Amino acid sequence: MASSAISPRFMSTCTGAGCGYENEKVVLEECGWGSASSLRCRNGVRIWKGAGRVLASTARNSVGVVDNGFARPGRGKSKADAHAGEVMAPVLQPVQEVATKKKLPTKGRRVVVTGMGVATPLGHELDVYYENLLEGVSGITDIEAFDCSQFPTRIAGEIKSFSTDGWVAPKLSKRLDKFMLYMLTAGKKALTDAGINNDVMETLDKTKCGVLIGSAMGGMQVFNDALEALRISYKKMNPFCVPFATTNMGSAILAMDLGWMGPNYSISTACSTSNFCILNAANHIIRGEADVMLCGGSDAPIIPIGLGGFVACRALSQRNEDPTKASRPWDSGRDGFVLGEGAGVLLLEELEHAKRRGATIYAEFLGGSFTCDAYHVTEPHPDGTGVILCIEKALAQSGVSREDVNYINAHATSTPAGDFKEYQALVRCFGQNPELRVNSTKSMIGHLLGASGGVEAVATVQAIRTGWVHPNINLENPSNGVDLKFLVGPKKERLDIKVALSNSFGFGGQNSSILFAPYK
Repeated sequence: MASSAISPRFMSTCTGAGCGYENEKVVLEECGWGSASSLRCRNGVRIWKGAGRVLASTARNSVGVVDNGFARPGRGKSKADAHAGEVMAPVLQPVQEVATKKKLPTKGRRVVVTGMGVATPLGHELDVYYENLLEGVSGITDIEAFDCSQFPTRIAGEIKSFSTDGWVAPKLSKRLDKFMLYMLTAGKKALTDAGINNDVMETLDKTKCGVLIGSAMGGMQVFNDALEALRISYKKMNPFCVPFATTNMGSAILAMDLGWMGPNYSISTACSTSNFCILNAANHIIRGEADVMLCGGSDAPIIPIGLGGFVACRALSQRNEDPTKASRPWDSGRDGFVLGEGAGVLLLEELEHAKRRGATIYAEFLGGSFTCDAYHVTEPHPDGTGVILCIEKALAQSGVSREDVNYINAHATSTPAGDFKEYQALVRCFGQNPELRVNSTKSMIGHLLGASGGVEAVATVQAIRTGWVHPNINLENPSNGVDLKFLVGPKKERLDIKVALSNSFGFGGQNSSILFAPYK
């Protein structure tokens, strides 16, 4: 039972069996209390008598009794005297005020993107990353991190050179899993990109600054290392192996570093993780619970157990002889996705907050939606109903007409079933729009799992900023039923984006769609 006192009004729970107000919070100050008071609920049944003060209790059939400042449960009473308490010793005066319930000012709160940070196979700086995408550069190469000669897949979107210098403390850098290191550096780069330096940081209300960066796989290497140590003895295990393997710890450590005390957690919905995080982060801002949110995703699955696991479920391309050609969304020769790693983080900010500090606004976040196929662990629904519903709900909730959407960054992972089902859903939702352009970032960087939506949201915002959409590489022979008229070709294209949609779908039938537009 909690022993924290509440002031200026003291509350307890009426627990009289058959009273009718068994679980009612009773404001004791209104009932009267003191050295000779008897406390009563609304039915007039006695709750307490004697000296001292009652602390808040929520336990059914147990009224909190304070003795020398420590809470302990009261004994059960007879029905005739169900509320009778015990005499309490005097306790310390309560010091924490109850938060007054009031509706947060949410009317008209708009959400904008003011900063971005990435760690990807195509670069760790925003401009380098997007310039490589525009030029059609592939980040898919032979795996160098470990010996994978015995695996049928030996290629990935691997980050070859990565430094945490200046971003993460050296001691911490040695302990953390790579998914956390990618997350921390991308998150801090997003802050730098947003112009939030130490001086600006001092002006922020840190209770309204939050972090919501997720991961599909979490600390796989840390957990794997712990298993290897356990083969010798549990005494050899890293004492931080459990917290450093959890998906929320990256967000938590980033908040500790920044002193941000607002909403802080992670979401893990397989490969749709980032979009779930971005939309939920925006909702915290819309509801007035936060003014600033770092959000997105991070994953580092390119280790033996990660590669082996996806090989085992027959998800990966085996086009080892030509890595840059392996990821080929919508092409008839696609044979599975290519594993990637990295992080993509956006800084979302309430519009007026951003304007007051003179921030550069990259784009406006309009909204989004989630649905579930409720069909299969790994396969998409054959009718695409979950994806269609997700897109239509995203449009409706954002107040956007389908005619206004002229750019889509598709999920399109290069799998035989998934690409075509998404294409059919897009035709169903937007088939009458002759201006529509669709591309897949994964054709160049592979599938970053929980981070994919983050780096693709960054690419989507960059398309809005620059007026250029990147190509689809390796789309040489479209599969049956795929019409090239919607798909961006092998070269970048100019596009004045009205509204952009970014899709991410995940194992378990997790669907997500989010919408961005130029800020006006």
